[in-house]
Amino acid sequence: MSKIIVIGANHAGTAALNTILDNYKDNEIISFDANSNISFLGCGMALWIGKQISGPEGLFYSTKEKLEEKGAKIYMETPVDSIDYNKKCVYATGKDGTKYEETYDKLILATGSVPIVPDVEGKDLENVQMVKLYQNAQDVIEKLKDESIQNVVVVGAGYIGVELAEAFKRCGKSVTVIDCVDTCLAGYYDPEFTEGMKKNLEKNGIQLAFGETVQKLSGNKKVEMVITDKGSYKADMVILAIGFRPNNKLGDGKIDVFRNGAFIVDKHQQTNIPDVYAIGDCATVYDNSIDDFNYIALASNAVRSGIVAAHNCCGNPIESAGVQGSNGISIWGYNMLSTGLTLTKAKKLGINAVVTDFEDLQKPAFIEKNNTVKIRIVYDADSRIVLGAQMASEYDISMGLHMFSLAIQEKVTIDKLKLLDLFFLPHFNQPYSYIAMAALKAE
Repeated sequence: MSKIIVIGANHAGTAALNTILDNYKDNEIISFDANSNISFLGCGMALWIGKQISGPEGLFYSTKEKLEEKGAKIYMETPVDSIDYNKKCVYATGKDGTKYEETYDKLILATGSVPIVPDVEGKDLENVQMVKLYQNAQDVIEKLKDESIQNVVVVGAGYIGVELAEAFKRCGKSVTVIDCVDTCLAGYYDPEFTEGMKKNLEKNGIQLAFGETVQKLSGNKKVEMVITDKGSYKADMVILAIGFRPNNKLGDGKIDVFRNGAFIVDKHQQTNIPDVYAIGDCATVYDNSIDDFNYIALASNAVRSGIVAAHNCCGNPIESAGVQGSNGISIWGYNMLSTGLTLTKAKKLGINAVVTDFEDLQKPAFIEKNNTVKIRIVYDADSRIVLGAQMASEYDISMGLHMFSLAIQEKVTIDKLKLLDLFFLPHFNQPYSYIAMAALKAE
């Protein structure tokens, strides 16, 4: 019997807890979490704010009670103050001031990430909002009931920023999106694809201020204006969505960290300290597209890392298969998906990468209700191994991305895709699919 402590009980922590509780019955399991709730699906935050779902109830899939019914002891609103890695002891303080000292045999850190807050004047004004927790979304929704809030400025044009821009526009607000780079979703797509999302946002009434850096937020108690190096924008609410950083405070300088501060782990999710594992947004992952460790903060990665760490903690040595960073977004019905490396990223890494592009109708031309599909496959010009893929369409093409994810993981070459057996039925696709056609165009 082992005593296992899990610090953090959101996606990665919950996955680890459930895996241990469901498969290894003879352990003592304790978890500490600073929040008052468990398992909030932040990916649904924009849907809730934009009234595309009726409420937040479905955005939770676990609770303290569910985990305790399985045999764990869960301390909510009980942040961990410090860890003595030599004594294997965790020190925490409850909301009521109660002090806890718990020793452990195995420790899993699932401390997640925290929003990056730009150090600009006015960041503490009222109605300058973060977007991370359930409470953040709840606060934003409550404030939107104030009819005086008409102009919303979103700082950051990554996935969360773009999703929230749509949400606020659906609420009837005037929305501006600001980013220091000259496009949106730049971390996931090449310019040939981000241009499509830019046009989609503009078509739906979003004002774009790309290539601008926020210098100051101004106002009298409440925010009133966002000032950049190139202009100023009226703002009754400002959403700071410029990204997240790993929450590594409990590492206390004793756990090795990646260049961005994430805990470095091996394929077993173990840190450099014996019996200490790290999972989710606070840890690195093995990135198959570069054959090295990397930082890719996604809920899907968090869950998988929690499962891997749990089995290893309980004496069942399994390795992560690695990840490709597969992701997607859907804004006003325009769907974009990517996995692996973009051409831009591959070139920055010094890889001799090239692309093959193709655009066509999803279904045969005689099908009246049809959509255009755009695809890019990135591959290594020397080895011809597939490195990444990007797709965009108003049709739901999401399942196609799974094949590319597996192709990257298994080092499939672009040539293997040229004559791949892909089924055909007019209701779904063309006799020779856009995937095969893109591969055939590869030189």
